[in-house]
Amino acid sequence: MDIPRDPKPRKRKRAIQLSIAIGAIVLVTAGLRTLQPAAPSVDSATVWTDTVARGTMIRQVRGPGTLVPQQRRFITAVTAGRVEKLNLLPGTEVEPTTSLMRLSNPDVEVQLLQSQQQLSNATATLIQLRSTLQTQVLTQQGLVAQTRTQHQQAQREYETNRALHERNPELVAANELARTRDAAEELTTRLEIETSRLQVFRESIDEQVRAQEDQVERLRSIVRFNQERLASLEVPAGVGGMVADLPVEEGEWIQSGGTLARIDQPGRLKAEIRIPQTQAQDIAVGQAALIDTRNDTIQGTVTRIDPAVQNGTVTIDVTLPDELPRSARPDLSVDGNVIIDRLDDVVYMGRPAYGQANSRVGIFVLTADGTHAERRNVQLGRSSVNEIEVVEGLSPGDIVILSDMSAWDGHDRVRLRS
Repeated sequence: MDIPRDPKPRKRKRAIQLSIAIGAIVLVTAGLRTLQPAAPSVDSATVWTDTVARGTMIRQVRGPGTLVPQQRRFITAVTAGRVEKLNLLPGTEVEPTTSLMRLSNPDVEVQLLQSQQQLSNATATLIQLRSTLQTQVLTQQGLVAQTRTQHQQAQREYETNRALHERNPELVAANELARTRDAAEELTTRLEIETSRLQVFRESIDEQVRAQEDQVERLRSIVRFNQERLASLEVPAGVGGMVADLPVEEGEWIQSGGTLARIDQPGRLKAEIRIPQTQAQDIAVGQAALIDTRNDTIQGTVTRIDPAVQNGTVTIDVTLPDELPRSARPDLSVDGNVIIDRLDDVVYMGRPAYGQANSRVGIFVLTADGTHAERRNVQLGRSSVNEIEVVEGLSPGDIVILSDMSAWDGHDRVRLRS
């Protein structure tokens, strides 16, 4: 016969199983809450790393530039004209008398002929004026001589009549004596007037001749100027050197003052380097500089700093040594590094893509096993071309990521996958 079982043990077993299940769910939930979200992965081959170091850091600033001759001359057009013929090409060695090109301008020839005609007319006028004035002087001199003779004759007649009248009044009437006296006085006055007129003539001759001579000299200067303009249509080099540029073509019309050629005179080269204005405040005359020609590196010295900013850059002149490598030539594009300062016993690293000098940035630092990188808050200091000072946040030996990590700004930890 069947014996009925007690239902209490079965209920107790179910209660235990339910308690275990609830406890397991609580433990799993708590464990999941403590887990961090999975770190995004980054291909280690695409990141650029560097090791933080302690030692000497050389501060430099860099800029592009050009090698230019220290002595350079631009040949400009004295007068406007059309380029008839180019006598040589850039790269040709020239002497001061070498003809670079020939221009033409018919108006210059016409102006020369007109000025020569004006000079001839003025010269003829001067000759005629001298002759006319000299004739007037001679005429006046004759009149003075004639008046002097008449004066002397009248004076003698008066003296004779006066003597006779004093001896015997009946010999010379009083009226006759008065007439001869008046005639002598009149001729005395006339002689003084004609003598003064002669002096005025002589003085006016000098003034009139001098004025016409000045006019002739002015016209002669105009003729010389037009002759020089006509001669300038045959353009000489003016200096010895090498033709660096001929920016004109045959048949082209050139205005007065337009550039016809550039002559580089033999001598030393210098580098004109354009430094970004934000990096130029620490540059000083006398600092050392390295000029990279892509084939050689040349040491130089900063000798001039342009006081004005142009297009966001400051131009500096770097003097180079006399002996230069064969790769150095005028108008060569170069890069210049100016050595600003030497910082001893500082912590530094390579310059990151996203960090500026004297700023605080987040930088990813590799973990000890190299499988992950964690963001660390770092204070940066003074910067150079390729390096930057670390003020705090990193220690020598730390391996940091320098490449752009802005895509992971929302994460403080990334995984590096091989």
